[in-house]
Amino acid sequence: MRIVVTGGAGFLGSHLCEALLARGHTVLCVDNLLTGSLSNLDSISGNPGFTFSQQDISDGLMVAGKVDYVLNFASPASPVDYGRFPLETMLVGSSGTLNCLKLARSHGARFLMASTSEVYGDPLVNPQPESYWGNVNPVGPRSVYDEAKRFSEALTVAYGKSFALDVRIARIFNTYGPRMQNEDGRVVPNFICQALQGQPLTVYGDGTQTRSFCYVSDLISGIIRLMDSGVEGPVNLGNPDHTTVLELAQMVLQLTGSRSQLNFLPLPQDDPRQRQPDISHAKGLLHWQPEIELEQGLALTISYFAKKLQPGGG
Repeated sequence: MRIVVTGGAGFLGSHLCEALLARGHTVLCVDNLLTGSLSNLDSISGNPGFTFSQQDISDGLMVAGKVDYVLNFASPASPVDYGRFPLETMLVGSSGTLNCLKLARSHGARFLMASTSEVYGDPLVNPQPESYWGNVNPVGPRSVYDEAKRFSEALTVAYGKSFALDVRIARIFNTYGPRMQNEDGRVVPNFICQALQGQPLTVYGDGTQTRSFCYVSDLISGIIRLMDSGVEGPVNLGNPDHTTVLELAQMVLQLTGSRSQLNFLPLPQDDPRQRQPDISHAKGLLHWQPEIELEQGLALTISYFAKKLQPGGG
């Protein structure tokens, strides 16, 4: 199959491109490099089945030749990035998603929208099933990302029904692993980089808030299963085991051997107190669940950042 992956030079997108190529597909990676990086594609740039095209899908999307799948992963995703690029985040979730849907329709291709657990906001239900409508502040500091993704889901469903387009929606929960940015703003790379550099680990609030951490290879296998399935979704993809931020900090300190202290700062506005997926649908319909334990995944991620933080390591 020939598969278009938008946002393919980003953290998740690059791993997805790599996995699809390993399965024998041909991949066209589209990215405007606003937050993505060509270095994320180093391992596949010489693959004869891989092509890169620098385009901003918010302005349009031009693809020649046949297309079997369109997988839309284009968007700033970390709080730092969508804080820096609020309008770009809103546009890629709206105009960008529409342009991807139009491309899929013009080729009779299947479409998959990479949505997020952020559509649940600061949830009042735990764990969160797909049937939960969420608790989102539409004008808060996280709203540009939350509402962009909520809109993209609604657009995907409406467009699919209007034009009988085969669509999928994946709601992705906290995912971590190699190729995250040093200054990502999310807790796993923050803690790892601070620990490796002997800096205090920044804990927002009292650290009792919970998160569910899924290693990137597990998440990508779930995406591909959803892509290949007859399930439209939305489908939660994430780790159902939840961990407090303090427990994560202690695990990172232990695995790195760091003597860094903890630095407690006020909890940012609208920061969720709990985030845990109900993956009953993924288990039952996709026969998928995460396999890599948190300690194992953290060790792999620490190894990546340890090399990256060395002089000349990028």
